[in-house]
Amino acid sequence: MTEITAFLGHVTGLLGAIEADGLMKRERPITSAQGTHVKVGGRTLLNLCANNYLGLADDPRLIAAARVAMDTHGYGMASVRFICGTQDLHRALEARIAAYLGMDDSILFAACFDANGGLFEPLLGPEDAIVSDALNHASIIDGVRLCKARRYRYETGDVADLERVLAQARADGARFVMVATDGVFSMDGTFAPLAEIRTACDRHGALLMVDDCHATGFVGPQGRGTPARAGVRADILTGTLGKALGGALGGYIAGPQAVIDLLRQRARPYLFSNALPPPVVAAGLAAIDIAEGADDLRKTLADNAAYWRAGLSDLGFTLLPGDHPIVPVMLGEAVLAQRMAAELFERGVYVAGFFFPVVPKGRARIRTQMNARLTRADLDTGLAAFAAAGRASGVI
Repeated sequence: MTEITAFLGHVTGLLGAIEADGLMKRERPITSAQGTHVKVGGRTLLNLCANNYLGLADDPRLIAAARVAMDTHGYGMASVRFICGTQDLHRALEARIAAYLGMDDSILFAACFDANGGLFEPLLGPEDAIVSDALNHASIIDGVRLCKARRYRYETGDVADLERVLAQARADGARFVMVATDGVFSMDGTFAPLAEIRTACDRHGALLMVDDCHATGFVGPQGRGTPARAGVRADILTGTLGKALGGALGGYIAGPQAVIDLLRQRARPYLFSNALPPPVVAAGLAAIDIAEGADDLRKTLADNAAYWRAGLSDLGFTLLPGDHPIVPVMLGEAVLAQRMAAELFERGVYVAGFFFPVVPKGRARIRTQMNARLTRADLDTGLAAFAAAGRASGVI
């Protein structure tokens, strides 16, 4: 037996185990634009699981901006930023993000996964410490692993535990301490208690880094995110263009000028990845302009989330408490989550089951997400489908 044969046998065995445990994730090709409804296999389905919070993914204004940029600036950069991959559009978007978020400057990445992956290693060394929330996104976890700073964890949203860990980091002699947290924990739809976290950071002389992917554009005054919602300032913010701000791709880090300048010199995902395509950058500029003045969309989004949450609760589903547009329907086991998603698919609703390793074992769910473009009729259709699918699956 050759090495490749043995290796592929091993990989096939792993896939078989994933299948046997009911953990196999399957993709369903969409043949339409991302929106409140999508086409799959010739059918039109109500879409309740996209990160398209403001409904901008198919907005004609973003599409027009992208088309103009393609005509004037081309399709792609074919280069990294410091060689020949920086256009005026890139710097315009970085300045616009910084102004929107109240920061000195920002730096663009291919995705926020890359932004978080490239943040910590250039800024912190073995003499320093990172204090990370236990439920932080995988990109923060991976970014911390790439850094030589000492690592500490605190229980999710538990400020008393954070205080304990910060005191320990200081007792261990850390030079600089950075607390890293999601602004919104994406699997649960819960907010980090940023006001209390900021107070704890100030008490212990620590920096505060917040990942605001599930907040920028639609949370807080003018959609400026979770620190603005809490009335505090983060020292460093990371976020994405891939959710509320158009839903394409691209991430960013925003912060003090010296931090951004050093990241341009040392952040490996920035230095060794192609620059964002001009159409994406131009659409990102248009998306921020729209989001900044979109109080009407934010109100509709909040109203939709409240109506949807109340409707599911009245039907007898188990929900995680909160008021974010992420509304997880808790089902427990992966097989049940997939069965429920299949029942909903048959009834014209597009959702996905979430299960290990995306969430802990025994905590499988269907994560529903609201969109400002959904109508009350859409939500009533969705609730009727959930009622029927829930009964068919034995959930309610």
